[in-house]
This record gives sequence, C-alpha cells and structure tokens, in this order.
Amino acid sequence: MNDDDIAQVSELLEAAERADGSRPLSDHLWLDLRMGGREGFAGFIATEEGHEHIIGYSQISRGNESWLVDLVVHPHHRYDTALLGPQLMKIALDTVASEGGGHVHWWVFEPTQFHHSLATTFDLREGRTLLQLRRPLPLEPDLARLGNDLHTTTFVRTRDEEAWLNVNNAAFARHPEQGGWNIDTLRSRYAEVWFNDDSIRLHTIDEKLAGFCWTKIHPGSSPTMGEIYVIAVHPDFVGRGLGTALTSAGLNHMAEHGAQVAMLFVDEDNEAAMSSYERLGFTRHHRERAFVGDVPSSLNI
Repeated sequence: MNDDDIAQVSELLEAAERADGSRPLSDHLWLDLRMGGREGFAGFIATEEGHEHIIGYSQISRGNESWLVDLVVHPHHRYDTALLGPQLMKIALDTVASEGGGHVHWWVFEPTQFHHSLATTFDLREGRTLLQLRRPLPLEPDLARLGNDLHTTTFVRTRDEEAWLNVNNAAFARHPEQGGWNIDTLRSRYAEVWFNDDSIRLHTIDEKLAGFCWTKIHPGSSPTMGEIYVIAVHPDFVGRGLGTALTSAGLNHMAEHGAQVAMLFVDEDNEAAMSSYERLGFTRHHRERAFVGDVPSSLNI
C-alpha cells in the first residue's frame, strides 16, 4: 500500500473509533498497515463514486500459525454493511485460500447478529472471547505496595532483547498473536509513538529474566489511558504470584507517568487471571470475540 492508501485507511479507522469508542485492527494488523505491508499482508479498499473517502476496508495478516482478518465499514455507510461486509470478507478469505489457506481469526468488537450471520456465511464459528477490563489510577496503597515491593528494572535493547523474546515465546507458545515473535516483531514496536524502553518493566530471579510487564500510554486519550500491553511470566516461575505483582508494578509505573485510567485484555475463560485482576480492582468494560475457521487452499483447484 502506498502512503495515500495508508492515510485514507487511517482516516477510516479514526472515524470508526470515534463512532464505536474502540479502534479497529489489533496492533499486529495496524503495524502491518502502517509499514505498507510486510510478507503475509494484504489490504482491500472499497470505494464508491461521489465519495472522497473510502467506505470500507478489510485486511489479512499472517500471524502465529494462523491468519488474522478484520473488516471495517465507514460509519457514514453502515446502512450498506449487509452488502459491503460479505464482499470485504470474501476477497480477504479468497486471498487466504490463494496463499495456501489456513486457520483464520476474525476479531469483532461487541458482536451483533450481523457478525454472527456473516461468520456463519463463511463457515466461521465462535472462538475466544476477550474482555477489556478497566480501573481508575492510582492504585490504593495496599494494592500499590504489591508492585512497590517487587524489584523491577528498565528494558535495555542492547542487553535484554534475547531474554525478553525467550520469556514472551515461552509464556505464549500457543497464542495466535503474541506467540512466535522474532527480533523484527519486537523491534517494529520501537518506532511507535507510545514506545519507550522504560515502558517495559523486567523482574529477574537468580540473574534470569522471570517475567515482564509492558505498559502503554495511549496518546491523546482523555482521560489519559494506560494499558497493560503484554504481561508474561516464564513457565519456570509460574505459581509465585509474580503476575499480580508485575501488574501492580506496571500500574504504578503508568500512574507515575500521568495515566488516570488503566485497561487490559484477558481471555474470558482464564479464571486465574480474571481473579487476579479483579483483586486489583479491575471491572469489565466490553468484550471482543474471535470467529474462527479453516480456509482450504485454492492452489490445487
């Protein structure tokens, strides 16, 4: 995609975010778009005569053992969603098929009957459900103490990249988006306006990286929104309460940098994580659901 394509799609995404209160496209999809398309990326733009802005967009990006799919219709053209949605989905899945097929994930913000119907049309079924949780900052003193009592250090690129990748990929070995990262995946985040090395807090045990909490302050948000972007504990150190302590440390860090509200995503069926986050004062804000399926290859047809 050229610069003009990216600019037009970005305007569409901003319009959808203003209308829905949630930005379309996961970070993986957004980075693929912003970089103009890496291997395993394709974007599809829908236009209509008489309209300067694009009216719809769909995208595929190859993830960890699966394809990520998303589609967006301009808020001014939502009355055409029943027509645009199937067209945008079809060209996306046809392209997956032409690239050898595979497992696909389509993430939807607060799914409606339309989303369920569209998923059924393309033989997609309900998969994971993510909950977005939120809480005000700063933490109450007793909760803040959990993070203050845990020694954390700042991520240093020249020193910590390999250890960070080891913990991330071990913790998310079967995760469709967060697993299987390589050095290029990690470094692609360095160029984001919200990134700084200090946003990744590391905890070491016996000179080995045991876990980390990666935070993110959302630029331009009001009130200022901080996010627990990624949190991971290496399997060798699970069961020591590090997840809760690292989350508290991350929340303290964001509050010190001006965040007034914190958010994070968690799988709805992850009872242990839900219990931990609820103890830290998080409550449910909204849900996002994946519709999943397997697209056969069209290479040999």
